Amino acid sequence: MICLLTATLALTLPAQQAAVFPHLTASNLAKQKMTLPKDFAGTTNLLLIAFEREQQKDIDTWLPAAREIEAAHSTFRYYELPTIGRSNPVFRWYLDSAMRSGIQDGKTRSRTITLYVDKQDFRRTLDIPSESAISVLLVDKNGKVLWRATGNFTEEKKANLLDEIKAAGA
Repeated sequence: MICLLTATLALTLPAQQAAVFPHLTASNLAKQKMTLPKDFAGTTNLLLIAFEREQQKDIDTWLPAAREIEAAHSTFRYYELPTIGRSNPVFRWYLDSAMRSGIQDGKTRSRTITLYVDKQDFRRTLDIPSESAISVLLVDKNGKVLWRATGNFTEEKKANLLDEIKAAGA
């Protein structure tokens, strides 16, 4: 009886829709204006999302693997997305200038896109429950979330990510 009830409930509950990266305009640290997710360059795109300055060390744990995967998969790209609350233009200029001065590599500047958004709405749209850890999302060209992880890089997360990239045909 319990199995039958469970099966009935499963049939009546709506399937959970995949989260989709919201349409927004932002600039990377190379001062290029971008419309996201349209301007993500890959067929699959790894988004390394940090909410606090201290989380950069967690983002850094992913970078060697992201570079390796990008070298092996021509349609894969990765981006760092420092996510800040909405703020005035003077603060944005100051913060972007400070980050830019700390990053000399042009390629890194072009793949670092600061998001000035309502963080609560942004997290809700992407089904990110908390800002306490970084979020790592694999999205397709349209922004559909194909895979997700939180926190530092692990080999297990890399294996799961590679499976999703393969499943997406990248």
